[in-house]
Amino acid sequence: SKKFSHDIYESAANSLGLFSSPCLTKVELRLTCKGISDRDALSKPDPCFILKMQSHGQWMEVDRTEVIRSCVNPTYSKVFTLDFYFEEVQRLRFELYDINSSHNGLKEATFLGSVECTLGQIISQRKLSKALLRPGGTVGKAIITITAEELTGNDDYIELSFSARKLDDKDFFSKSDPFLEIYRLNDDATLQLVYRTETVMNNLNPVWKTFKVSLNSLCSGDHERKLQCTVWDWDSNGKHDYIGEFEATFKEMRGAIDGRQVQWPCINPKYKVKKKNYKNSGIVILNQCKIIKMHSFLDYIMGGCQIQFTVAIDFTASNGDPRNSCSLHYIHPYQPNEYLKALVAVGEICQDYDSDKMFPAFGFGARIPPDFKVSHDFAVNFNEENPECAGIQGVVEAYQACLPKLQLYGPTNIAPIIQKVANSASQEVHTKEAMQYFILLILTDGVITDMADTREAIVQASHLPMSVIIVGVGNADFSDMQMLDGDDGILRSPKGEPVLRDIVQFVPFRNFKHASPAALAKSVLAEVPNQVVDYYNSKGIKPKVPSEYQSSRPFGP
Repeated sequence: SKKFSHDIYESAANSLGLFSSPCLTKVELRLTCKGISDRDALSKPDPCFILKMQSHGQWMEVDRTEVIRSCVNPTYSKVFTLDFYFEEVQRLRFELYDINSSHNGLKEATFLGSVECTLGQIISQRKLSKALLRPGGTVGKAIITITAEELTGNDDYIELSFSARKLDDKDFFSKSDPFLEIYRLNDDATLQLVYRTETVMNNLNPVWKTFKVSLNSLCSGDHERKLQCTVWDWDSNGKHDYIGEFEATFKEMRGAIDGRQVQWPCINPKYKVKKKNYKNSGIVILNQCKIIKMHSFLDYIMGGCQIQFTVAIDFTASNGDPRNSCSLHYIHPYQPNEYLKALVAVGEICQDYDSDKMFPAFGFGARIPPDFKVSHDFAVNFNEENPECAGIQGVVEAYQACLPKLQLYGPTNIAPIIQKVANSASQEVHTKEAMQYFILLILTDGVITDMADTREAIVQASHLPMSVIIVGVGNADFSDMQMLDGDDGILRSPKGEPVLRDIVQFVPFRNFKHASPAALAKSVLAEVPNQVVDYYNSKGIKPKVPSEYQSSRPFGP
């Protein structure tokens, strides 16, 4: 085994620049679209855009807009925040879907077309308009406009909680259904939608959900900039009734920082002129304004946050008998099998962020000595008290040593191992400090047997400082795995509880068979820095101040 390991380590070492590859800036993208044609003349479309980014030849979903009901010319409130890497061509695809709820409550999406461009093109033009290409490749009538803004130096976020009282009633048989829109007045006198709240049905005293916007998108960092705020009465046909408006500035909003309320009268100019003793069309109240400092992955790492890395390997019978050269677990004298390649490529990167370089390694789905009962979380070194292996090399050696002693079996249950790591991560929650973040790398050849338990385990784990990376080995049908990776829609537990944040990243190894280990590692680990930051930011946990860590801890390769 010595002969091949050196080459893999070398190529993995070359890829270690990946976390430090300088993300030039964060960019915010916003979308508007004009002239979406009806799928049937009777109803207007309910359009939604999905943003995908190309990663190693595959289109991966990044995020999606809200769905706007009955609308031919939507302006979306959703902001896409992307990292812009100068040195990479980042290909983007905006896919337009018409979302219609069918009779059984399931959402059906009709694909209406897409636009492709690069992030660099949008940034250099600041505003890019392109005609939508229809599914057959013909040019459609719809024009999509993408606007880019760089998040400069100030990447603070603002959290705002609005409510209103005594709004005018616009509905004949029920009360108004109000929503609030906030627009920023740009230097060129154009208006830019900053945020649109949800609609509160049948209520003249609505309390809207708290929302977050970057200070940059709210007022371009200028606290005195005018913000035009309009309250509408929502209508299902898309023709919303105007209730009134007011002008505000972020400087005024800051008044709500220490829990004091800030209020604005909501005025309808027509009524003001026509009605004699008109006061207002209601009062809009800002109940809370919070400034949230955003921290980066490096802030946490430099502050001494350790990445605790655990490996779990699939030893089910579907992998094939390890003595047979067709087996995914075949130990070849000169070249590593797919399990080893995937393990080394990903493990090498994580190893750098794990100070003790000790990795617990577990197996699942095999009968193990001495009594050959099936286990779904046995230590690969057979030392249940101390399953840790020294470095990735230690995991490789333990793996090779245990294979001949096992009887590959089944089923493929991964919930137990997710729960095992979650137990460690839940000990960490109580410290309220950014000290340890857990990453579970699961290497498996395919279809999971305990899907319901696994979904439940992931939903529970999404509340903890941990991420799960699943690498699919071999040529099985991995469509179930794609579902666990919340990139296309929200993963829910069998009881319907949604994940708090997307913590699963799934990558089929076959897509990287002929790529460098660096490419695999980059794809697998791409989401981890953001997952770490999202977790701690959502919990309001700041990085520890870098102190003695910097001297004692070698950083980077």
